[in-house]
Amino acid sequence: MIQTQRSYTLSPVPKKIVDGKVAVLVSPGYGAGWSTELAEKEALFDPTLVDLVLASKWDAALKYAKDTYPSYYSSAVENLVVFWVPVGTEFRICEYDGHEYIELKEEVTWVTA
Repeated sequence: MIQTQRSYTLSPVPKKIVDGKVAVLVSPGYGAGWSTELAEKEALFDPTLVDLVLASKWDAALKYAKDTYPSYYSSAVENLVVFWVPVGTEFRICEYDGHEYIELKEEVTWVTA
């Protein structure tokens, strides 16, 4: 079975940008994913949550996620890390059994049928 690839661009959302790189929240622990499980896709860029994760303020991060994202999983919040992606870079969040990772479009070898 051939699956079609979906692509989307989020409406402009607030992002934390430092030195030309955008902070992206990813949950590399197994269990529930953050960016792949949430209905609110803009959550992968949430600058408030980025700051809480960078400061290791986990209790505040959990409370913020619960108050902001109704579909959140607490285990995903507890595993969050921040990856820095250059502004304008196309990427996707891949997931296996809750383990999320970033794949940059420029690093993928595509095959043409």
